[in-house]
Amino acid sequence: MTISHATKEDLPAILQLQYLAYQSEAVLLQNFSIPPLKQTLADLEAEFERGIVLKAEEGGMIVGSVRAYCEDGTARIGKLIVDPAFQGRGIGTALLSAVELVCSAPRYELFTSSKSEKNIRLYERAGYVRFAEKEIGEGITFVYLEKPSI
Repeated sequence: MTISHATKEDLPAILQLQYLAYQSEAVLLQNFSIPPLKQTLADLEAEFERGIVLKAEEGGMIVGSVRAYCEDGTARIGKLIVDPAFQGRGIGTALLSAVELVCSAPRYELFTSSKSEKNIRLYERAGYVRFAEKEIGEGITFVYLEKPSI
Protein backbone atom coordinates (compact mmCIF):
# COMPACT_ATOMS: atom_id res chain seq x y z
CA MET A 1 0.00 0.00 0.00
CA THR A 2 1.20 3.50 -0.80
CA ILE A 3 -0.07 6.83 0.52
CA SER A 4 0.38 9.96 -1.55
CA HIS A 5 -1.25 13.28 -2.40
CA ALA A 6 -4.34 12.84 -4.53
CA THR A 7 -4.53 14.60 -7.88
CA LYS A 8 -7.56 16.31 -9.33
CA GLU A 9 -7.93 13.31 -11.64
CA ASP A 10 -8.32 11.06 -8.55
CA LEU A 11 -11.31 12.98 -7.21
CA PRO A 12 -14.11 11.10 -9.05
CA ALA A 13 -12.75 7.76 -7.74
CA ILE A 14 -12.38 9.19 -4.22
CA LEU A 15 -15.96 10.47 -4.31
CA GLN A 16 -17.25 7.05 -5.40
CA LEU A 17 -15.23 5.44 -2.60
CA GLN A 18 -16.73 7.97 -0.16
CA TYR A 19 -20.25 6.98 -1.23
CA LEU A 20 -19.36 3.32 -0.68
CA ALA A 21 -17.58 3.84 2.65
CA TYR A 22 -20.34 5.97 4.17
CA GLN A 23 -23.09 3.42 3.48
CA SER A 24 -22.36 1.70 6.80
CA GLU A 25 -22.55 5.05 8.60
CA ALA A 26 -25.89 5.79 6.95
CA VAL A 27 -27.22 2.40 8.08
CA LEU A 28 -25.92 3.01 11.60
CA LEU A 29 -27.61 6.41 11.73
CA GLN A 30 -30.66 5.25 9.77
CA ASN A 31 -30.18 8.33 7.62
CA PHE A 32 -29.15 8.16 3.96
CA SER A 33 -29.14 11.95 3.65
CA ILE A 34 -25.90 12.48 5.57
CA PRO A 35 -23.63 15.10 3.96
CA PRO A 36 -20.92 12.64 2.77
CA LEU A 37 -23.55 10.83 0.67
CA LYS A 38 -24.82 14.11 -0.81
CA GLN A 39 -21.44 15.66 -1.59
CA THR A 40 -20.89 16.51 -5.25
CA LEU A 41 -17.72 16.40 -7.30
CA ALA A 42 -17.73 20.21 -7.34
CA ASP A 43 -17.85 20.19 -3.50
CA LEU A 44 -14.90 17.79 -3.37
CA GLU A 45 -12.95 19.86 -5.89
CA ALA A 46 -13.44 22.91 -3.64
CA GLU A 47 -12.09 20.94 -0.66
CA PHE A 48 -9.16 19.84 -2.80
CA GLU A 49 -8.32 23.45 -3.66
CA ARG A 50 -8.38 24.66 -0.05
CA GLY A 51 -6.66 21.78 1.73
CA ILE A 52 -4.94 18.43 1.56
CA VAL A 53 -6.36 15.24 0.09
CA LEU A 54 -4.38 12.05 0.53
CA LYS A 55 -5.08 8.68 -1.05
CA ALA A 56 -4.08 5.13 -0.19
CA GLU A 57 -3.53 2.84 -3.14
CA GLU A 58 -3.14 -0.88 -3.35
CA GLY A 59 -2.65 -2.67 -6.64
CA GLY A 60 -3.25 0.55 -8.56
CA MET A 61 -6.67 1.02 -6.93
CA ILE A 62 -7.61 3.80 -4.49
CA VAL A 63 -8.68 2.00 -1.30
CA GLY A 64 -8.69 4.91 1.14
CA SER A 65 -8.51 8.67 1.50
CA VAL A 66 -8.43 11.46 4.07
CA ARG A 67 -8.74 15.26 3.92
CA ALA A 68 -7.45 18.08 6.08
CA TYR A 69 -7.01 21.81 6.16
CA CYS A 70 -5.30 24.09 8.65
CA GLU A 71 -7.15 26.92 10.34
CA ASP A 72 -6.15 28.99 13.38
CA GLY A 73 -3.39 26.58 14.44
CA THR A 74 -5.60 23.51 14.11
CA ALA A 75 -5.45 20.84 11.44
CA ARG A 76 -9.06 19.86 10.82
CA ILE A 77 -9.18 16.28 9.59
CA GLY A 78 -12.19 14.87 7.82
CA LYS A 79 -13.62 12.11 5.71
CA LEU A 80 -11.16 9.39 6.63
CA ILE A 81 -12.47 6.60 4.42
CA VAL A 82 -11.41 3.06 3.60
CA ASP A 83 -13.01 0.69 1.13
CA PRO A 84 -15.08 -1.73 3.25
CA ALA A 85 -13.31 -4.67 1.56
CA PHE A 86 -9.96 -3.33 2.84
CA GLN A 87 -10.95 -2.31 6.38
CA GLY A 88 -9.15 -3.83 9.34
CA ARG A 89 -5.75 -3.77 7.62
CA GLY A 90 -4.37 -0.58 9.19
CA ILE A 91 -5.09 1.64 6.19
CA GLY A 92 -7.17 4.13 8.20
CA THR A 93 -4.50 4.35 10.89
CA ALA A 94 -1.80 4.87 8.24
CA LEU A 95 -3.83 7.59 6.52
CA LEU A 96 -4.41 9.36 9.83
CA SER A 97 -0.69 9.31 10.64
CA ALA A 98 0.19 10.50 7.13
CA VAL A 99 -2.19 13.44 7.20
CA GLU A 100 -0.82 14.48 10.60
CA LEU A 101 2.69 14.55 9.10
CA VAL A 102 1.65 16.44 5.97
CA CYS A 103 -0.59 18.95 7.73
CA SER A 104 1.66 19.82 10.64
CA ALA A 105 -0.13 21.95 13.24
CA PRO A 106 -0.03 22.50 17.01
CA ARG A 107 -3.37 20.70 17.31
CA TYR A 108 -5.44 18.19 15.35
CA GLU A 109 -9.21 17.92 15.46
CA LEU A 110 -11.79 15.61 13.93
CA PHE A 111 -15.31 14.44 14.60
CA THR A 112 -17.52 11.41 14.09
CA SER A 113 -20.96 10.21 15.04
CA SER A 114 -21.41 9.14 18.64
CA LYS A 115 -22.73 5.85 17.26
CA SER A 116 -19.50 5.19 15.32
CA GLU A 117 -17.79 3.24 18.07
CA LYS A 118 -15.29 1.67 15.65
CA ASN A 119 -14.19 5.12 14.45
CA ILE A 120 -13.96 6.47 18.00
CA ARG A 121 -11.76 3.53 19.03
CA LEU A 122 -9.46 4.10 16.04
CA TYR A 123 -9.08 7.78 16.90
CA GLU A 124 -8.51 7.12 20.60
CA ARG A 125 -5.84 4.51 19.78
CA ALA A 126 -4.15 7.21 17.69
CA GLY A 127 -4.01 9.53 20.73
CA TYR A 128 -7.15 11.59 20.21
CA VAL A 129 -9.32 12.49 23.20
CA ARG A 130 -12.93 13.61 23.31
CA PHE A 131 -13.48 17.25 24.12
CA ALA A 132 -17.04 17.96 23.04
CA GLU A 133 -20.31 16.48 21.86
CA LYS A 134 -22.86 18.32 19.80
CA GLU A 135 -26.34 17.23 18.79
CA ILE A 136 -26.84 18.27 15.20
CA GLY A 137 -30.41 17.12 14.84
CA GLU A 138 -32.37 14.09 13.66
CA GLY A 139 -30.98 12.05 16.57
CA ILE A 140 -27.40 12.55 15.38
CA THR A 141 -24.72 13.59 17.86
CA PHE A 142 -21.15 14.33 16.83
CA VAL A 143 -18.24 13.52 19.11
CA TYR A 144 -15.32 15.94 18.65
CA LEU A 145 -11.82 14.66 19.37
CA GLU A 146 -8.50 16.47 19.52
CA LYS A 147 -4.84 15.64 19.71
CA PRO A 148 -2.02 18.04 20.51
CA SER A 149 0.99 17.96 18.23
CA ILE A 150 3.97 16.18 19.73
